[in-house]
Amino acid sequence: MSGLLKSVTGPQDIKNLKPKELIQLASEIRRKIVETVAGTGGHLAPSLGVVELTIALHYVFDAPKDRIIWDVGHQAYAHKLLTGRVDNFHTLRQDNGISGFPKRSESPYDALDTGHSSTSISAALGMATALNLKDKNAKVVAVIGDGSMGAGLAFEALNNAGHLRKDLIVILNDNEMSISPNVGALSSFLSRKLTSRPAARLKKELESFLKRSGLGENIWAVLKRSEDSLKALLTPGMLFESLQFEYLGPLPGHHLESLIETLKNVRTIPGPVLVHVLTKKGKGYPPAERRPDLFHGVGPFEISTGRPKPSSGPKPPSYTDIFSQTLVRLAKEDPRIVAITAAMPAGTGLSAFEKEIPDRFFDVGIAEQHAVTFAAGLALEGLRPVVAIYSTFLQRAYDQIIHDVCLTNQPVVFAIDRGGLVGEDGPTHHGAFDLSFLRAVPNLVVMAPKDENELQHMLYTALKHDGPVAIRYPRGSGVGVSLDWQFREIPIGKGEIELEGPDVGIIAIGHHVQTARIAAKELAQYGIKASVVNARFAKPLDQELITQVARRTGHILTIEENSLPGGFGSAVLECLSDNGIDSVKVCRVGLPDRFVKHGSPKTLIKHVGLDVPSVVEAVRSMIKSKEKKSIGPATIHTLPV
Repeated sequence: MSGLLKSVTGPQDIKNLKPKELIQLASEIRRKIVETVAGTGGHLAPSLGVVELTIALHYVFDAPKDRIIWDVGHQAYAHKLLTGRVDNFHTLRQDNGISGFPKRSESPYDALDTGHSSTSISAALGMATALNLKDKNAKVVAVIGDGSMGAGLAFEALNNAGHLRKDLIVILNDNEMSISPNVGALSSFLSRKLTSRPAARLKKELESFLKRSGLGENIWAVLKRSEDSLKALLTPGMLFESLQFEYLGPLPGHHLESLIETLKNVRTIPGPVLVHVLTKKGKGYPPAERRPDLFHGVGPFEISTGRPKPSSGPKPPSYTDIFSQTLVRLAKEDPRIVAITAAMPAGTGLSAFEKEIPDRFFDVGIAEQHAVTFAAGLALEGLRPVVAIYSTFLQRAYDQIIHDVCLTNQPVVFAIDRGGLVGEDGPTHHGAFDLSFLRAVPNLVVMAPKDENELQHMLYTALKHDGPVAIRYPRGSGVGVSLDWQFREIPIGKGEIELEGPDVGIIAIGHHVQTARIAAKELAQYGIKASVVNARFAKPLDQELITQVARRTGHILTIEENSLPGGFGSAVLECLSDNGIDSVKVCRVGLPDRFVKHGSPKTLIKHVGLDVPSVVEAVRSMIKSKEKKSIGPATIHTLPV
């Protein structure tokens, strides 16, 4: 690597660069991001859109003394490159590599671990208040996107920040709003000139003078109304000024000199300030500029075309695809079915529903809490809402699930995508806790399919059930089984026996039923005959089946891709205890009581002990292994993930 970027070991190295050199640096950063993400996958378009803004922030502010917080963190790649991570940027999102999100343990320049949206302003306000209490002279900057700004948490923080009046700078990174170039240029000029230190001081002195005079209050009110009317006509500034923020913008987000000049002025303004910056998602890479939605999060791709790199071979359809196809089929037959997403129509598979049945599709934005209570309202009027949300994001709506849906037993279906480990996005995105936090809720049925065929039957069953149902399923391809055309109801709370064996009962939930089946075949080579149970339901449990297998085998091993504390294995232990079965040896296999790092799914599955060899070893350790039969070395099969 040659050029300016190679010499950047930290933000201090860019502070003396000339304007032309900063523009060159921006170009080099974009090239580095595209080249790296083409190989590793990642969040491309968001990071390309904020390169100039990132340079300007580090040019003006003194991080890490000044705190810079990136909301969600999708757009933090340029920040990583400017803060000493050029040499290991090629390890982005890889096993033992750097995270795809800001991470405090990775760098002192990462002020907050992020991964979920709309948290930046709350955290920034907390930091600003703490710094004020400690009499520390440092600035706090929160960079938040226009999508994230729509969440309730962001407005709660804005409201509180306006009340506390602490020094806080919020950068609204707006890559969606369409404002004509003339308006943008005019607003940029006004923001730079009227926010300079002399202008700001003159404004405050004039206000003070007029208010001290007899008619001054009225004159100032007229002047203020004139200023506000102009802002209301040209910008959304009145909204933020009503929350007691000084509003500046919109600014052109790819013009380095104007960004730097404005941010220098903003440093001197006391109290909360919001700077509205207009950027282009995917800036500098034509395929991402044309389709920023497709390049928001991508796998490895060909730089010349933007097309995904060819995979090793055809794969079965994903669980998300099967959910999508099934829901559209069912909704065409039942006009009561409506679909809800929280700003993730493509990721959750609801884009097809939107296209086929647009009048019954609702994207509520980044507002999971609202999505759930909105669904409750729909259900109260006789509809059958399906709320499709990633497991990790559904955590935000826990109170709404309990209070607004389950308390009154409303027939809302939660389609919980990304249940379990998701891979390279890491701990903020792993769906590690849903079985634990959902099975405690009364009235809620919680189930997980063993394969994509069972998923479609579970969705059909859920929509027939007169009460709330949660179906959790993993990211990625299905098992590859054939799909039944005719849907069938699955008896609520009933599991099924996959294999019969007298020595140990392996009770699995979700796609790890396949792991259990393969492990049982391996165990047979050690003389251990296993029963395999597809539990299907985390709640209600099939207590009759579980106790029957426990009494027959005396050994139970549970498998779940969920946190062990409070999870499916814990439910089985409770079942055995409640039924007076205390002589059975139980081993639970699942996610450990810690946050699992990022990495390839296959590596993570092995790391946490959910691969076939680990399950086989867990069973052998639990019971006394018989002599291995003389049939040659065991063949170890690994479960595709």
